[in-house]
Amino acid sequence: MDDSTPLGPLGRSTPPLRDIEAVLRRITARLAARHRRCFSRETVAEYVADCADLLGYRARLERHVPVLVERFADQRLSALARGLGLSPKPVPEVLFVCTENAGRSQLAAALMRHIAGEAVHVLIAGSAPARAIDPVVRQLLAEQGLETREEFPKPLTMEIVTASDVVVTLGCGDVCPVRPGRRYLDWALPDLSGLDIESARSVRDALRHRIEQLVRELLPAGAAQAGRPAPPVL
Repeated sequence: MDDSTPLGPLGRSTPPLRDIEAVLRRITARLAARHRRCFSRETVAEYVADCADLLGYRARLERHVPVLVERFADQRLSALARGLGLSPKPVPEVLFVCTENAGRSQLAAALMRHIAGEAVHVLIAGSAPARAIDPVVRQLLAEQGLETREEFPKPLTMEIVTASDVVVTLGCGDVCPVRPGRRYLDWALPDLSGLDIESARSVRDALRHRIEQLVRELLPAGAAQAGRPAPPVL
């Protein structure tokens, strides 16, 4: 592959996978160096292997899956460190959970990041994650100059819940484990799947309204605006 190959949403494609364990060892080495102050290499290796299994990596020899394994393991290790008090937790953390982590939770996460900026740390997960983000989510966000960044559907894990201050469920029932000291909210909004575009926009607007209210409750006046990145150029 030459350097002119265009970048996709996950970066350049990796070559076809031949040695799965070698790829996992390289991921482990990078993450062990990154998290060396909090976790041993053995702990990192366990998380990398578990993330590979949870994402179906060993059964899906797809080019981008190693990238997702590394990101997922990094997110889980970072959340574990914050939840255990091993690394700083400077801002409130909000977790959005839906069934497939492909629709409402992805939409809510992008809206929260836009509204609160760096003043709130956003986490997302699904009880039965899909393979890809619903295209309607990208359309709903694009209409407002937003995007999902580098997010992807991922399963719900305990350390993500432990790191969260607020857990917002969006139609996934009682699958989210309850941890003492967390605030739990259940926003009963329709699944985006199968909705016409006008109904989907109504769900987006209802999410925005609830997120704006939650941000006002979480942050002192002006904190969200101070931590907010520059708006996209339209």
